Amino acid sequence: YGFYTGFDSDNSSGDFSEANHKVPEMLDLDPHQSNRTGKHNGETEIQENGIKRHRTSLPAPMFSRSDFSVWSILKKCIGLELSKITMPIVFNEPLSFLQRITEYMEHIYLINKACSHADPLERMQAVAAFAVSAVASQWERTGKPFNPLLGETYELTREDLGFRFISEQVSHHPPISAFYSEGLNKDFIFHGSIYPKLKFWGKSIEAEPRGTITLELLKHNEAYTWTNPTCCVHNVIIGKLWLEQYGMVEIVNHSTGDKCVLNFKPCGLFGKELHRVEGYIQDKHRRKLCVIYGKWTECLWCTDPTTYETYKKNEKRGGEQKKKSVSEDDIKSENDEADDMPEIQDTVQFIPGSKLLWRINCRPPNSSQMYNFTSFAVSLNELEKGMEAILAPTDCRLRPDIRNMENGNMDVASKEKERLEEKQRAARKERAKDEVEWHTRWFHQGTNPYTGTPDWLYSGGYFDRNFSDCPDIY
Repeated sequence: YGFYTGFDSDNSSGDFSEANHKVPEMLDLDPHQSNRTGKHNGETEIQENGIKRHRTSLPAPMFSRSDFSVWSILKKCIGLELSKITMPIVFNEPLSFLQRITEYMEHIYLINKACSHADPLERMQAVAAFAVSAVASQWERTGKPFNPLLGETYELTREDLGFRFISEQVSHHPPISAFYSEGLNKDFIFHGSIYPKLKFWGKSIEAEPRGTITLELLKHNEAYTWTNPTCCVHNVIIGKLWLEQYGMVEIVNHSTGDKCVLNFKPCGLFGKELHRVEGYIQDKHRRKLCVIYGKWTECLWCTDPTTYETYKKNEKRGGEQKKKSVSEDDIKSENDEADDMPEIQDTVQFIPGSKLLWRINCRPPNSSQMYNFTSFAVSLNELEKGMEAILAPTDCRLRPDIRNMENGNMDVASKEKERLEEKQRAARKERAKDEVEWHTRWFHQGTNPYTGTPDWLYSGGYFDRNFSDCPDIY
């Protein structure tokens, strides 16, 4: 499930997860033409305008999971620490968790919008949309990303989208991933660390995200911080896996004192609140400036508080009359499991006069055969011609288990995954024997300058490409 790792830590041949998903407005790829240029394994097409066209499909379709039961593995592990659970590789998707984090940048146009606005309220609206869009990339992703090995890295430079990104697995127990991204026009810095806390409830798995996410808009001398909502995967015993996000997300503008408080609502018994997000932006005097509403899987709108309250009152009045006309067939049987996949598929109720902040884009037509990846996700593990010579030797693209899984070689991928984890265990034992501490290469422990909380900060220098002292992890 999406933005967390934890299974498989040191053990053997698999992982297990699910997440959700979508595509941005500014990709150089037209998702409706996604099958036209399916170049693989380093063959990237150059368009007439000189912009690279990234690959539009994976080398091999995804492996069927229908013959495998998550519960058959988890039932042996009740009461154990989740980071010790080993899952078969069939439950994975061919990306590292470091690559999954990079999917934040799929919606970079929202950062660009924030940078372009002169009004701090409009900037906060764009930042709020960016924070929501980051978790939206998990929608319907039922494969778990590979747990990064200690010292693993991932870099991504997208000149067409105006950013570069670097991440490193800085800790293995507990698993902590640190990342840093900057605008190529020196207009923003985006950085943070993610340390998920996992809980297994029997029928569901809950991942509470730890770690601060920071966005700095350099032109406006502003910094925003927040933490992602809790992610929960349902039906791990039987039925179709489905995911929800819930909890309060507070985005703080440390320069103005403005705050955006977003409530990711839990599904509820009848699924009426499934995927819903509601919240508001307030100034430093706690005066509500606007209300935000929508679904993290669909779209986000904002309107002024008076309009919102009036609409809600009218809706409540109408709702009392509607209740009488609801038939018994419209209500789920009390015997139905509350943990079943909710059937409610209604879209966001639009309030007249609202402004659209963000809307999910369609996936490529072949997405269901590609782990429900978006166009952006499909391109993340692409190894372009000449790239191997300049990448750090720790880059995820060079991981043999992920590469083999992407190519459809499941048996080889499983064996490679086991080999890499055994190599990691042996290296750790060797360090313990020699009393040698592990040293991170691109990030260091420090304090977040805005929240005062512990954080992992970028040490700089990655793009100088001096990789002589990188560890041999593959």
